[in-house]
Amino acid sequence: MITKKFVLLDIDYITRNHEPVIRLFGKLVGDNEEGHIIVMDKSFRPYIYVIPSDHSRLDDCTRQLSELKLLSVEKVIKNDMGELKEVLKVTFKHPQDIPKLRDKILNLKSVKEIREHNIPFYRRYLIDKGLFPLKVVEVQGNILNSPRSSRGVRGSRRSQEPQTGSPEGSSIQKPCIFQVEKSPTPLESSLPEFTVLSFDIEVYNPRGMPQPDLDPIIMISFSSNHGFRKVLSTKNTPDSSDPNGLLLDFVEVVSHEKELLEKFVETVQSENPDIILGYNSDSFDFPYIRDRAAKLGVPLKLGIDGSSPKFTRIGFSSSAMIRGRVHIDLYSNIRRYMHLARHTLEHVYLELFGEEKLDIPGDKIYLYWDEGGRRLETLFHYSLHDAVAVTRIGERMLPLNTELTRIVGQPLFDAARMASGRLVEWYLIRKSFEQGYLVPNKPSPDELIQREGKHVVGGYVKEPVSGLHENIVYFDFRSLYPSIIISKNISPDSLTSGENCHISPEYGHKFLKEPVGFIPSAIGQILQDRIKIKSQMKESRDDHQLSVLNNQQEALKRLANTFYGLYNHSTFRWYSLKCSESITAWGRDFLKKTMKNSEKQGFKPVYADTDGFFATYVGPMD
Repeated sequence: MITKKFVLLDIDYITRNHEPVIRLFGKLVGDNEEGHIIVMDKSFRPYIYVIPSDHSRLDDCTRQLSELKLLSVEKVIKNDMGELKEVLKVTFKHPQDIPKLRDKILNLKSVKEIREHNIPFYRRYLIDKGLFPLKVVEVQGNILNSPRSSRGVRGSRRSQEPQTGSPEGSSIQKPCIFQVEKSPTPLESSLPEFTVLSFDIEVYNPRGMPQPDLDPIIMISFSSNHGFRKVLSTKNTPDSSDPNGLLLDFVEVVSHEKELLEKFVETVQSENPDIILGYNSDSFDFPYIRDRAAKLGVPLKLGIDGSSPKFTRIGFSSSAMIRGRVHIDLYSNIRRYMHLARHTLEHVYLELFGEEKLDIPGDKIYLYWDEGGRRLETLFHYSLHDAVAVTRIGERMLPLNTELTRIVGQPLFDAARMASGRLVEWYLIRKSFEQGYLVPNKPSPDELIQREGKHVVGGYVKEPVSGLHENIVYFDFRSLYPSIIISKNISPDSLTSGENCHISPEYGHKFLKEPVGFIPSAIGQILQDRIKIKSQMKESRDDHQLSVLNNQQEALKRLANTFYGLYNHSTFRWYSLKCSESITAWGRDFLKKTMKNSEKQGFKPVYADTDGFFATYVGPMD
């Protein structure tokens, strides 16, 4: 058998001979290794958990399930909201069998409910195998092909100087196809540098909003983190002395739009990026390229397996997925993490770098194109600047997304599009598997309606005392709500009606002092990891290491601060109104008591909000 090591970038599954086959897409690492790999694993099967209507009917339930031609049914012990239960683990032949048989199983009289039936197959695989995207994985097995470059061999090192054309000796390298014989093994290892390629398109739009059935793409610009920069165009500046010549060395002119799209595909293949960046590329660039390519008959073989982009629904929007390469739309990512009045590329670039980017109003692009000459040169520069700006913004945003991916354990493509609450939920689903807990189901439509009609009183707010104040100090609770969750063991599985417990102010909700609840345990690990990382930061003198550590602690902080609000979020699997009420009640209680104690020490609070207050020092009380 052969051993390969790679950084896991992406994952999906295909069907071969009526059986599911997991595909792991990665970037090869190790001595004399380069390029991409596709690892095939046909050993894994999907499963769900079935809870019988009564423990005495467990055998009846097993017998009835066995009649449905499932792969297997076995008894297992799982923790369900603090109660150990004997349930049935039902394994299927194919992921598509779950939605087909789900209702049949639920309709059995011996079945109370089913759990974990809506965890996607590829995510189930990552969780069960202990694999984390953007971490190193080792596999043992056999190579199924002879990966070769279709045009020579590409060097493993690239010049850091800007490249205005295709790199010398560039080639289209086929990935290594690998069949595993043993279960993949996660390894702790530093990450290699990822190859990032940004792109942007310009469309001829004399009628205003571009219409893909009418308006052609006229330019596509590229920028990479290795210095590669290029603009593909279907038009040259008319005042060039040579009709085929160029006034700008980063511009390559093609004959027509079809060739433009073919060059786009060729550039992606030859640059062979690990990550593709765009700005509003989910909603505009990729859908527009797809539609124009379909109209002109151009195959969009952008995936490392030669596949075209797949448009998949995530939340309320559609996202362009490219197999083996991680496509990230920075626009949606920026909107999630930066609270700005506007999120245009120009505005975000100015906010992040304090520099104004060359801008041309969208409805004026066709005028620059038609006029030609210097105006067309300006359009070339504008298009290139767009791609370069996307690269620079990506260099700022990718590290945080990378760390969130490595903590939560979901693919970067998904994690970059998830709100913080969704990231926390997948973090908890993985922890549930590790600790033997059953994952609660998503709420039904009726449950959602009931939850959305309920509200929780928020943090305490003291209106500011009017006037000018001197000797102002600020009292701040560090990680107030996460700390309350941990110290008071606030978790749905810790709720009790017994004695020897924590009792929340105002409401009187009771929580066991021990054992530690599922949610406090998970959030406690996050806070411990963050404290450890911040301690390492104090000792480090290496700028690169400090940057990596800072991104790690920021990712952990983002997750920790999200927990408390989720208990009252209507779609949260671990929803609990009592938990939510208790957290804010203890928060208000702590803040008020601390303000009162500060007054005994000579401070006069002048304003308070949720987790801290401002006070002026007036001297000790008599």
